[in-house]
Amino acid sequence: MRDAVIVEAVRTPIGKGKPNGALAGVHPVDLLGHTLRALVERSGIDPALVDDVIGGCVDQVAEQAMNTTRLAWLGAGLPESVPATTVDRQCGSSQQAAHFAAQGVMSGAYDLVVACGIESMSRVPMWSNVPPGADPFGTALAARYPEGLVPQGISAELIAAKWPVGRERMDEFAVTSHRRAAAAHAAGLFADEIVPVPTEAGLVTADESVRPGSTPEVLAGLRPSFADPAYAERFPQIEWSVTAGNSSPINDGASAVLITSGETARRLGLRPLARLHTFAVTGSDPLLMLTGVIPATEKVLRRAGLKLSDIDLFEVNEAFASVVLAWLQETGADPARLNVNGGAIALGHPLGASGTRLMTTLTHAMRQRGARFALQTMCEAGGLANATILENLATAD
Repeated sequence: MRDAVIVEAVRTPIGKGKPNGALAGVHPVDLLGHTLRALVERSGIDPALVDDVIGGCVDQVAEQAMNTTRLAWLGAGLPESVPATTVDRQCGSSQQAAHFAAQGVMSGAYDLVVACGIESMSRVPMWSNVPPGADPFGTALAARYPEGLVPQGISAELIAAKWPVGRERMDEFAVTSHRRAAAAHAAGLFADEIVPVPTEAGLVTADESVRPGSTPEVLAGLRPSFADPAYAERFPQIEWSVTAGNSSPINDGASAVLITSGETARRLGLRPLARLHTFAVTGSDPLLMLTGVIPATEKVLRRAGLKLSDIDLFEVNEAFASVVLAWLQETGADPARLNVNGGAIALGHPLGASGTRLMTTLTHAMRQRGARFALQTMCEAGGLANATILENLATAD
């Protein structure tokens, strides 16, 4: 079986997902198209050689409807002969797109494929694809879970209570995320991955949600985001410690990676950056919902024949601090190796784009630090998680 390697990885800066956000004026088709065009230009490939473009997007409605990935490829002026599709595995959509792309390359179905993701939460708010009064669950699911499933914020609170992690640790974790992200920006560590985006207000070059001045004292003053009397009665163990400060914000952004085989890379004169060593996906309790990162980590390590101590860098999506802290407790991973350039609490979480955003950041961080193996995992709505192990193929800076 052939291998699958990443030869280029890029992302936009991440904007605040609000009407006044830095990227709010950019249509999601244009934002993803800009990223795809940059990926092609930086790699130097003939875009007509691309076999497929697989994109992740969560709210596939309104301005993100009608196969946004295909529209973005065409809008970027790229060849009409190249097909594209858009997938939804919730927050792991573009990580799953990368898995599909790698599987296609390894099987011989593809030689050159793009995996990417987009979410413009300022223009297409979360849950836009569920109109008021609509029931996305159906009667059979309701019968299986008669007490009802819960929103992600309540799941994050249940996780915080079960492990437990505590408000103080969650706020400290969030501050660390901001400090690491600010330090990475100051050191120019994102320079090779970020594609600046032109807007009417000027060129956007940096992630907008990073708050270098954030402190535990400031975060301690924030109110719980999801406090609810009905859920408090149902789950008396909840301490209501999840806030806007120790959760990821809503954001706009796009990201993309170019995947091929080592053989094709040599033939085209492309430089492999990382090998997609092993990948896995798993389901977990849909009530806790966000704990899938724990069994996904165990599963991908087992498949790879590696131990946790073999992994030099980890990227665990910071949807909520409670999720990552619970993962740390269960795995025993070294916090110093985790989200070394900051995570989603600071950088942002543009849902469908986050999978390949993490993969892009991790690919470049491996090269910069001379790391050999890295592991990425993402919690996903509905009780799902993807996990990927990358092997560095590039020399350290």
